[in-house]
Amino acid sequence: MNGLDYLVLLGVLVGIAAYGMWATRGRGDLRGYLQGGNTHWLTIGLSVMATQASAITFLSTPGQGYESGLGFVQNYFGAPLALILIAAVFLPIYRKLNVYTAYEYLGKRFDRKTRLLGAGLFLVQRGLGAGITIYAPAIVLSTVMGWRLDATIICSGLLVIAYTVSGGSPAVNLTQKYQIGVIFVGMIAAFFVLLAKLPAGLGLGDALAVAGGFHKLEAVDFSLNPDRRYTVWSGVLGGMFLALSYFGTDQSQVQRYLTGASLRESRLGLMFNAVFKIPMQFFILLLGALVFVFYQFERPPVFFNQAAWHQAAAHGAGGKLRALEADFNAAHADKQRHVNAWLAARHAGDPAAAAAERTAALAAHARTEAARDVTRTVLKAADPKALANDSDYVFVTFILDHLPHGLIGLLVAAFFAATFSSKAGELNALGSTTVVDVYRHVVRCDATDAHYVAASKWFTALWGFFAIGFALFCNLAENLIQATNIIGSIFYGVVLGLFLVAFFLRWVSGTAVFWAAVVSQVLVFVLYATLSISYLWYNVIGCGACMLLGVLIQAALPARQESTA
Repeated sequence: MNGLDYLVLLGVLVGIAAYGMWATRGRGDLRGYLQGGNTHWLTIGLSVMATQASAITFLSTPGQGYESGLGFVQNYFGAPLALILIAAVFLPIYRKLNVYTAYEYLGKRFDRKTRLLGAGLFLVQRGLGAGITIYAPAIVLSTVMGWRLDATIICSGLLVIAYTVSGGSPAVNLTQKYQIGVIFVGMIAAFFVLLAKLPAGLGLGDALAVAGGFHKLEAVDFSLNPDRRYTVWSGVLGGMFLALSYFGTDQSQVQRYLTGASLRESRLGLMFNAVFKIPMQFFILLLGALVFVFYQFERPPVFFNQAAWHQAAAHGAGGKLRALEADFNAAHADKQRHVNAWLAARHAGDPAAAAAERTAALAAHARTEAARDVTRTVLKAADPKALANDSDYVFVTFILDHLPHGLIGLLVAAFFAATFSSKAGELNALGSTTVVDVYRHVVRCDATDAHYVAASKWFTALWGFFAIGFALFCNLAENLIQATNIIGSIFYGVVLGLFLVAFFLRWVSGTAVFWAAVVSQVLVFVLYATLSISYLWYNVIGCGACMLLGVLIQAALPARQESTA
């Protein structure tokens, strides 16, 4: 990055944050601070999208497309169905009861302990998620740019805390609208620059043919094997339960669409996401698949996390790593020759020759992947704490090495804007849930609005500092986009079960569903530690167990009237 890139980066990030603080100053009442109100449907839709699509989405998902192709998009196949159900069932109930948080509804429907359990599960998993949200881009960007990791985490975290605490939910909604705009402009620009960087004469059709030939365009898998991480069935069923839990019961999302000027505005905001969620994820994965195509004609590094490679090479593993790099480069050169011959045969209308060259290219590709696998093993042996997965570094490496200055600054700004938008939504929700469902409900029940607004600011800041602290000590072995979804899947199913019992099983009491949720959450922990099934199924298991156990425990309880909170 040069001076122009840093000027663009700082101008975008500081400018949006400062404008958000200025435009939303003076929010003194609790409802105005926590919800704002009268928000247009497009702002709601963009805010919902920005909260969900963190920097992890835009940094890690292209790497997922590079490594595994489009199959990850199946993770979102159930999202449109979930958003339609939320708009039809969840949203009218929340608005009718005029609640600040989703967990207030649990208190009205069941009792205090169930409300606190739902809020507590949210605070635990979303508090951890907020730490990952800030850690994810910081670890990647600091590594490839040579920045101090702790300074990157602290500076970006403090900036988000400042405008989120200052303006509350209105500031979050306002800044997210501009941040998501920066993200879209940056990603679309990267797409067209990538196409322009492909070899002369290689059009989009040829690029897609190469991607398809290396199995990067296989977006749908109908396998019934539960161990397969992404299939149509896990995506539609498990993905629907994950989306129902996230968009319907996670306060970071509920708070976004409760700001709507009317039920219609809130529903339109949700339908915006139902329409555009899958296409957005498909586009980002396709971008990663095209980066893969680009690197068939431009030699990539044997390991994209070059900082880790150079560190290991300088501390005793240099001989092995350089030998592996030489093997990788030779195999890549061989692959490149076969890919060019494959395309030439394709243009000449010779399918037999094209098939033979494609087979040879795949064999050479297998040799490059073998060299990469051994490189990971050597790096892990040299430093057990090193991340063996380098897919999170693919896209940012392409940006820094091959995009023009100015656009590099815009793309890095887009990554941080995604971090800020998602983290701001999370901190805003964590602060409001802590105040509304714990502090105002248990600790201080009769204070003024001004007191609760001040408390909301303090708790929002405290959660922000907690996220920064967690990020400073975080260490993830998973691909970042998968790590985020895994944490959500472990908790979301049980929380969704609480709400579905509340909506549809009216005879089940608070005591029954409380203990059902506790047992179900323990069950999910045990199964995750002992099984190897796709993590998406834990959303179904947690929800189903909570509902079934709720009915069984209720049947075993003596008939009595439950008190509500």
